[in-house]
Formats: sequence, structure tokens, C-alpha cells
Amino acid sequence: MARLRSKIWVQAYLKRLEIQNTAAYVTAHGDDHSGAILIKVIKKDGSAQLYQKTFDLQNNRNAWVKILEGLDMEIDTLLEKQKVNDPDLWVVEVESASGQNYLDELY
Repeated sequence: MARLRSKIWVQAYLKRLEIQNTAAYVTAHGDDHSGAILIKVIKKDGSAQLYQKTFDLQNNRNAWVKILEGLDMEIDTLLEKQKVNDPDLWVVEVESASGQNYLDELY
């Protein structure tokens, strides 16, 4: 199966969020072809969630998994370390009062 390029996936995700009037920003632009993508969802209360795409062996498909939940600043600290270790990393920040991320619609 052909893999969708990271840049194209991010562009599609940003468009999906725009349709829902949800603010989103690329805070780290990784490798256009195969960079890993992390999604940070910032809620109104100052908390945040961090998601990463993994492969679900049971269902034989990609799935987005919450890998961290905490204060916005705590997640930023982790992301800064990740960006140093992986210059190909993409980070998309989503501002969502309710925490809705629409990741279940895109794989």
C-alpha cells in the first residue's frame, strides 16, 4: 500500500479543521515525504493532549493514539526535546475548547 506523504496529510488535516472553524497551526515543519506527525490539542482550560499515529495490528489499520495528557507547557517541553532528536518531525497544534480533534476521520 502506498503511503500518503506527510505534507499532503497535514494539508488535508488543516483543511478539515478549517471547515469546522477550528484553529490549527503547524509549529514544526518536518520532512515533506516521510516525517512523523504529532498532533497537540489545546483545550480552553490550559490542558493539552498529544496524539501520535500508530499501526493497530488487531484491526490492520492506522490509528491515532493519545500518548500524553497534561498541562500545555508540559507538553511543549516534551515537544522541544522531540524536535531536537527528530528534525523530520511535524507538529500540528489544534485549539479546541472541547478537545475535538477530528483525527478519527483521517488516517
